[in-house]
Amino acid sequence: MIDKDLARRVFSCIDNTTLNATDNEKSVEAFCRRTMDMRLADGTTVAAVCVYPMFVGVAKRVLEGSGIRVASVAGAFPHGQLPLSLRLEEVHRVVEDGADEVDVVINRGLLLAGEYGAVCKEVAEMKSACKGRKLKVILETGELSPLLVRRAAQRAIDGGADFIKTSTGKIATGATIEAAEAMLNVVNENVKFNKKNIGFKVSGGIKTPEEALEYAGLAKKIVGNNYINNQTFRIGTSRLTESLYSLLTF
Repeated sequence: MIDKDLARRVFSCIDNTTLNATDNEKSVEAFCRRTMDMRLADGTTVAAVCVYPMFVGVAKRVLEGSGIRVASVAGAFPHGQLPLSLRLEEVHRVVEDGADEVDVVINRGLLLAGEYGAVCKEVAEMKSACKGRKLKVILETGELSPLLVRRAAQRAIDGGADFIKTSTGKIATGATIEAAEAMLNVVNENVKFNKKNIGFKVSGGIKTPEEALEYAGLAKKIVGNNYINNQTFRIGTSRLTESLYSLLTF
């Protein structure tokens, strides 16, 4: 049995995502308009639409006044394999184009080399480039051991990440309960001991309401019931939104 109250809260936490090689201005505009149409009876919408950098302006124009934020991937998504100066330039660009939130990938090469201070410094520079916009740092947990998931999560938080995020959705292994649990435990430790209220975003293969609610339930268990709101909890998806909307409206 689906918990409809939790499902409504989860719906309000969705980053409805289109990150396809075939995206174009017309398809992104249609995607944004469809996202706006998916408004619950009480006015609840998804939290954001997430797009590639070149479509931030389109999304911003279409979504204006809807209450739905514009998020953009940046920083050489999905691999991050460009010099830092170019990754920062891309972050600057999406902010100038109107992105409210920026999703970047952590430097896994530095992480795997044990250069944790450098990882933290890069995240800090990304945060500075956001000019006050929310920064979500993708760990790409499918490439990391459980220990490195924890280390990556903490270095991202130390660097100023507003959210830590599981996956890009561009490799075979996306989100897993095990990785989410490790990340949420790090979040909870920071909330309790460092008084940092860090957001968590799960993405990478979340397709059904049941899966989404499993992750939301895990976040509730570890961090607390009040954590499930769109200021601290997000689900990045390209397939869940329609099915969850249908569940809540029919």
